[in-house]
Amino acid sequence: MNLEEKVGQMTKIERANATADVMKTYFIRSVLSSGGSAPKANATAKEWTDMVNCLQQAALSAHLGLEVRATGIPYAFAPCLALGPYNCATADNPHRRTTRNTPRTKVAGCSKHYVGDGGTVNGINEQNTIVDDSALYGIHMPAYVKSMAKGVATVMASYSSVNGVEMHANKQLLTDHLKGKLGFQVMVPYEYKEFINGLIDLVKKNVIPMSRIDEAVTRILRVKFSLDLFEYPLGDYSLVNVVGSQTHRELARKAVRKSLVLLKNGKPGNPPLQNIAGKILVTGTHANNSGYQYGGWTIEWQGFSGYNWKAGTTILDAVKKTVVKNTKVVYKMNPSEDYPEKAKLDFAIVVVGEVPYAETRGDSTNLTIPDPDPHIIENACRNIKCVVVLISGRPVVIEPYLDKMDAPVAAWLPGSEGQGVADVLFGDFGFTCKVARTWFKRVDQLPVNVEDPKYDPLLPFGFGLETQPTSQRTDTPKVEL
Repeated sequence: MNLEEKVGQMTKIERANATADVMKTYFIRSVLSSGGSAPKANATAKEWTDMVNCLQQAALSAHLGLEVRATGIPYAFAPCLALGPYNCATADNPHRRTTRNTPRTKVAGCSKHYVGDGGTVNGINEQNTIVDDSALYGIHMPAYVKSMAKGVATVMASYSSVNGVEMHANKQLLTDHLKGKLGFQVMVPYEYKEFINGLIDLVKKNVIPMSRIDEAVTRILRVKFSLDLFEYPLGDYSLVNVVGSQTHRELARKAVRKSLVLLKNGKPGNPPLQNIAGKILVTGTHANNSGYQYGGWTIEWQGFSGYNWKAGTTILDAVKKTVVKNTKVVYKMNPSEDYPEKAKLDFAIVVVGEVPYAETRGDSTNLTIPDPDPHIIENACRNIKCVVVLISGRPVVIEPYLDKMDAPVAAWLPGSEGQGVADVLFGDFGFTCKVARTWFKRVDQLPVNVEDPKYDPLLPFGFGLETQPTSQRTDTPKVEL
């Protein structure tokens, strides 16, 4: 490869800029479809494959591509190894993170965001993490070491800083520690295009040695070789029909069932609810909103609101499918104060939570559920028994409403499978999951971690009530929670 081709290997551009001419002219070998960047609105799996193969063919038309068949990369910007209470993190215990967040597929994984992004001041995205070496290397670093040992292909540098030094400029952590001490041999991705001409110019002026370029390109090619991209550069159309297949949806539904956490249960121990009842109220801003179930990074960067993508099942639809034919399910998003009692309801299922967000738009100084959700909880749970399903990417403030809820359930972001929520609420499967993060009482407690000397959470790390599946349902129309 000549210098221009090597720099092209090192360059990632956004899909919207990836024309056939750009791919050939600049020898681009990595393309990013960022949030909301799709071939067209509501693109199908086949249309995504068409787009990828078009870009691959443009890359292959260059003479270098014809020689080595090196193009594109099946690549996922996951897992996120952040420590902390925000929506991309998985736990506030570093040892729990390391065993869960390593990919086991023939897709290049990317451990992110290196390093310490979950420990920024006040949890604000892309800000500064103030940390001593003991916490940095003993708490934030172990998950990256473990993921490398298990073969993660790439590590993404964070946009945050460590002790005032921005990570992309942090030689000590990126070069000396990650590359030198840890011996990371593959690649650290950067997402910009404009540096091409500048980098070529700096090499020609002997400011940057060619050996440094060769080293970077070697890392990139090592990942591509490991994924067989030289032998199989194009997308496989035979896989198109498995996207969204019933088998895959059943797996997602199972994941939802196993991730629900029962935070409290009223006497005499329900849920499980009965699917035979006179009248059930399903209410809340999130009960009939598939977009809210998915959260951010779905269709659009910040997610979406509404029912305009019908690939999944809302919790309202799931409840209707679960109860027996003669049970009436009433849906009111925001019932009046007197409605539940006047309607002679058996019980209510209230579905509320956070609206979708990604990255900085998820920054919050109060971590409360937005209006009108508190009002809905107050009205729906005032005079009848209620289960409150919380849809959120992280623990939120629930202490002010806890006494009003007979059974709050953390459902996190169940995605397409609202049916998995109903499976457990109505007892086909039991609650088994535990919270992987400390659930705080108030935001003025944050940060709160399980190993703090003064540990006074609302719910401790590892908390979760369990129920047994219901083997037989009764004909009793009234339900006690």
